[in-house]
Amino acid sequence: MDFEFDSLDDHPVSSASTRGQVTVIVFVETGSLPSQAQVDFLVAMAKNDADKVHYAVVALESRENRELVEIYRKALGITFPVALADPTTASGGGPFGDVTAVPVTVVLDRAGRIVWRVAGRVARSEEIRTAMKAP
Repeated sequence: MDFEFDSLDDHPVSSASTRGQVTVIVFVETGSLPSQAQVDFLVAMAKNDADKVHYAVVALESRENRELVEIYRKALGITFPVALADPTTASGGGPFGDVTAVPVTVVLDRAGRIVWRVAGRVARSEEIRTAMKAP
């Protein structure tokens, strides 16, 4: 699966940058409280294992809202990559399927394949950690 999102900084959010490590990507909308709750879980998880797992947030926001997404990143204390979704992904297409029922949490294995996905609800840390161990 190939993907590349417009990162807010020099840390890429792409299939090339995540292969070789388990990856957790969360698709969010900045105005969604469940999205914020999901990001809070990931921020806590990343404090323990960011050196072994790739974490990323992909905001389903337009390019015009880039500054809002940067404020969101700072306000929530996100230390891992944050990117903007491309228009195809934001409208429910692309390699991750429909991501419009936020939050959408996806776990990719080391080869970049989706091994777990949950949409429209907050995934607990335990659920995500179990999925990260999937073969």
